[in-house]
Order: sequence, then C-alpha cells, then structure tokens
Amino acid sequence: MFNFRNHQELTCIAEGDGYFFAKVGAMVAYKGSFTSEKVLLDTNNTQSIFKSVMNLAARKLTGENIPIMKVKGNGSYYMANRAQHISIITLQLGQSIGVEGENLLAFTQGCKYGVRFMGSGVISQKGMFTSNITAIENNAEVAITTNGNPIILETPCTVDPDAVVCWTGPDPNFKMDVSWKTFIGQSSGESYFLEFNSRGETVIIQPCERASGLNIAID
Repeated sequence: MFNFRNHQELTCIAEGDGYFFAKVGAMVAYKGSFTSEKVLLDTNNTQSIFKSVMNLAARKLTGENIPIMKVKGNGSYYMANRAQHISIITLQLGQSIGVEGENLLAFTQGCKYGVRFMGSGVISQKGMFTSNITAIENNAEVAITTNGNPIILETPCTVDPDAVVCWTGPDPNFKMDVSWKTFIGQSSGESYFLEFNSRGETVIIQPCERASGLNIAID
C-alpha cells in the first residue's frame, strides 16, 4: 500500500506499491513504475454499477466532481498543484472529513470518496455541497492543498466560509450579521460566517479567500 509524506511543504510524495487516487494532472515526477487512468465512474470499491453511477451523478449535480485518476505501480510518486501548500491528514477507521473539492489533491485506497449536503454554504462561493472522505481502513491518508500556509484551528470556532478548506466532525451552522448598516455600505464586509460548535474537532482554513458568492453591501 502507499503512504503519503510531505516534501518541502509544496509536494506530496506517495511511496509504496499498489494504488491510490489523485487529482488529474497532479503528477510532477516519479521514480519507479507507474500507470494512471482517469476514473470514469467511482473511486469506491463497489460491486454495484448502479451505486457507481449514482455516486457519479451526485458528484456531477453538486459540482464536486473533480477529475480523479487511479495511480497504480510502485516507487515514489511526486504530486503538486500550482505551488500550493500541501498538508497530509491521517484518518482512523470510520472518521470523516468534509473538504472542498478544489483543495483535494490525493487520497489512499483506504478512503471512500463522496459528497455531503452542506446547506449552510448557500450564500458563499462554497455552494450547498462539499466533498466527503471517510476512512474505511485505519491510517487512511488525504492530501489537501491551501493557498498559503494552512491555519489549523480547534473547535469551537467561527470562520469565513470563503476561506475554509476542510474539517472533522459535524457540519457547521450558518450565521449572518446583517443590519441596516450593511445596506448603506457601512458594513465591515464580514457579514456571514460558519460556526463550528462541537468541541475537540479540527478546522483548516487558508489565508486566502475565494471570491464571494454574494455581495449584500450597497456601494
């Protein structure tokens, strides 16, 4: 099986043998013998074509269907994405994380990939859904990217939905801070938030906001 390790913060190296999954185009170099093929239906090891088709349809309908390739072989496989910072998250059996599809770089075979409903993201660039990675084996690994060094927070905390990258535990609640000042252009520009209220979970954000999905201030 493959294990991931971080190399100089901007590269993820998959080392071992067998297979893993990565965003199409993630490879920058490799040492050993590897082949890759684009995953057409589903990354999950399901025996049901119907389930595979439904998983694909769910990802396409929610906008979380990033192009994924299955990488097979042995040796060292180097991955990067536009010089972004790369972090590696280890999950134990049954543990899940919500992660923005654009920030998902790679995951090992011990991960189940799908989508989860996130209604609280409707007002931000996030949309109403996010990718979901669940460990179906111990020590499953996920490589994520951030624009800049990641900021790791312990819950409870409140974050900008346009900066959030991934989190463990329950989904956050949505909070708006709108008053009459917002509509006359006197707001701070921070009018909506994600509140993570459970304790002892982890939230990773990036020091770079996505373009917001809605501007409710009037210039």
